Amino acid sequence: MRPNARRTTLADIAQAAGVSIATVSKVVNGRGDVAPHTRTRVQQLLHQHHYLAPVFRHTGAVQSPTIEVQFQGGLKSYVAETLEGIIDAAAELGASVVISKASHAPHWARELVSAGRRAVIAVTSVYSTAHLNELARSGLPLVVLDPLHLPDSRVNSVGATNFAGGLAATRHLLSLGHRRVAYLGGPTMAVCNQARVHGYRAAMEAEGARVPAAYVLPGEFTYEAGLLGAAALLDLPEPPTAIFAGNDEIAVGVIETARTRGLRIPEDLSVVGFDDTSLAQIASPPLTTVRQPLREMGGAALRTALRLANGEKVESHHIELATELVVRASTAPPCEETSASR
Repeated sequence: MRPNARRTTLADIAQAAGVSIATVSKVVNGRGDVAPHTRTRVQQLLHQHHYLAPVFRHTGAVQSPTIEVQFQGGLKSYVAETLEGIIDAAAELGASVVISKASHAPHWARELVSAGRRAVIAVTSVYSTAHLNELARSGLPLVVLDPLHLPDSRVNSVGATNFAGGLAATRHLLSLGHRRVAYLGGPTMAVCNQARVHGYRAAMEAEGARVPAAYVLPGEFTYEAGLLGAAALLDLPEPPTAIFAGNDEIAVGVIETARTRGLRIPEDLSVVGFDDTSLAQIASPPLTTVRQPLREMGGAALRTALRLANGEKVESHHIELATELVVRASTAPPCEETSASR
């Protein structure tokens, strides 16, 4: 569009769609009282004409911006605690938040703009190049919280010091006298999992502790993966005396598998988790884990999204907040009798 070209108005869209201006306004504002076929036709025309709601035609901040927060999978402890951080920060800064499951239907970004969203925060979601291109065309900033894959250079992200966390967890187990330490983690390609594995390996190498190939098991960040992964590790001819789990859900699954086999935690097997969600505190025994500042990460993502929505520049495309080892009751020195017999 030429700089001096006339902007498309609601009246233009209404005339092209053969509906009233009021109907077009309802679609733009996300109202539900519009027939599905009419809504689809109007949305197609809005997209074709690159229509932006008036609030997005100004560079200044709006009084009460609305941020879309999308997540994939179930509403687990990790997601719930990051959402709390986002919501708390939004309340403090006078912003509104809409939470939804990630669904990239055709023209989804344009529909978010039409509904009044100023930016998108993605919690552990995956965005393809096509998704990023659509967001860019729509002018919607994106902030990814704890990205699963290496983010595009256009993407702003917030995470934690996963390498340092993996290093601290493994050093803790080594300081207790463990040498047979295994890592039971998440997806191989997940950036956070890779960093935790690297931290684990760095600590083991520095101590001169051997890492058999079978001692590093990728999987999913789920309780079920903890159950199955722990069984595979404990069935090894030389099973580990300690397991560093990629998150708290995996760790709780490890503890349950150990319990069903008559193994005591931590006397027979030490377990360390990652995240420090509510699961870590209610586990039996309470879980030694690496704390990610999940609420603070959510708040940082919200503040970054608002700055980008207002046209401000941010100092860095990626923000990392510090992790911290929290020692509870699931780790102890290896039992000499158990180490010798297993």
